[in-house]
Formats: sequence, structure tokens, C-alpha cells
Amino acid sequence: MSGHSKWATTKRAKSAIDAKRGNLFTKLSKNITIAARNGVDPETNFKLRIAIDKARNYNMPKDNIERAIKRATGVGGDSNIENLLYEAYGPEGVAILIEAITDNKNRAVATLKHILGKYDGSLAGSGSVLWMFDIRGEIILNKKMLNEQEELQVIEMGLIDVINEEPVKLITEINDLEKIKNNLQNMGFEISSSEMVYLSKNKVEVKDSEKLIKLLDELDELDDVNNIYTNANI
Repeated sequence: MSGHSKWATTKRAKSAIDAKRGNLFTKLSKNITIAARNGVDPETNFKLRIAIDKARNYNMPKDNIERAIKRATGVGGDSNIENLLYEAYGPEGVAILIEAITDNKNRAVATLKHILGKYDGSLAGSGSVLWMFDIRGEIILNKKMLNEQEELQVIEMGLIDVINEEPVKLITEINDLEKIKNNLQNMGFEISSSEMVYLSKNKVEVKDSEKLIKLLDELDELDDVNNIYTNANI
């Protein structure tokens, strides 16, 4: 599967540790605030509902969620945060997409340039990397494996791909994400997360995966960085 990433799996395993030091909750709060700008009611705002579900999955307190929603209306500060997508090249020329949510674009750019430069990478021009990725929906089930009957059930929903390993990942067309998520819940499947992702069209091999992983980890630790995607096979 083109979008499967061992680094992404490891990143999720680190999330419990990140949450303890506040890094993850900061990112989740910003994500909720951005989503809530399109409406503060999760029943009518699917993006907000996804953001809240993700926060709850990481045991983010209800008060934190409510404060993040209020910020979207200008209450409590942080009303000037922006959702930005940066294109970059990493070591060995691998493609990287960096989704940032920041209240200081100049700071974010300067920090990204510094970290990328440490690992022989650089920011790229608009469109030079984005074309290598497809926008998809990704649903992660709270399930180690699907049995044969369950796999057939989910395939019939019109999925692009099923990654039947721990954790079970279902890849959808972005416009089908909400519908398929609702169908899965109606069928009794427990969903860990569902969100829009960028999946690389083709994976490339790297000689020095350790250097790339160090770069991705350092980027991931930044409060301004919400998600990272790469076409490297790591």
C-alpha cells in the first residue's frame, strides 16, 4: 500500500508520551480551532467532529476541547492561527509535506528551514512536491486484524485500500470519508481516528533512513507542525 509508513506507526506509538508533555494537546487544540472556524457545531461540521474525535482518542480533557472551539470565535486568544502546507525536500531528495498550524508564519518558516538544513533538506517551491501525493481519507480501526468476513464487508463499502494489520487502516476517497465512517460505526466497528491525509503516489527507497527519521522526528516535535507526509519507504 503506497501510504503505509512504519514511521507514521511509530509516531502514533509516541503520542501517549507526547501528550504527557503537552505537545500533542497543543496540536490537537489548534486543529480543533481551525476546524471550528467553519462552524462550532460538530453535528453539522464534519471536520470539527473529526478533530474532536481525534482529541478524545488521546484522552484530551473536555475543557480543553471546549476552549479550543471558543478560540475559533475569538474568545481566549489564538484567533489568528493559520493552517499552512509547506513543501520540502529531505535527505536524498525525498519529498516531504509539512502541515503547520501556527500563529507566527515567520517563526514557523525560519524553524523549518533550520531543521531541514541540518539534515540536507530544504523548503521547496509551491507545487514541486504536492503533485507526488493524493488527498485521501484514512480511517484507523480499534482492531488488530479483520477476519475474512469483516474484510469483505468493508471492501464492499468502496474503499481504495485495506491495510489488514495492526492497526487496521482503511483508505477512502476524501469525499467518501464521512459516509464510510458512519457506515462502519453503524456496523459496530470502533474507530480510533479518521482524517484527511496525503498519501504518496509512489514510494522511494532511501539509503540512510536513520537520518530521515531523525529529521521527521525533530519536525514532529515542533508545536507548529500538525502532520508530516513523505514519499520515502521507511
